[in-house]
Amino acid sequence: MSKSDIAPYWPRGLSREEAARYVGVGATKFDEMVKDGRMPKPKRVDGRVVWDRAALDLAFTDLPNDGQRNFFDGLYAAE
Repeated sequence: MSKSDIAPYWPRGLSREEAARYVGVGATKFDEMVKDGRMPKPKRVDGRVVWDRAALDLAFTDLPNDGQRNFFDGLYAAE
């Protein structure tokens, strides 16, 4: 097994670039997803901006599968 086959260690607090890589998108796309609410806003630890990995997991789980709407889309469509 090579080093590239080993999954990285992900700390609980992730930088913008780490958070983007964690969810599998580029930093610019991640910024768009934060802005439109698909990804959570960051926390501030003193002067550092970090994303909570657990919050990213929840947000990623709520993303719709290809061709499907998410849970909240169904709620709003019923109004």
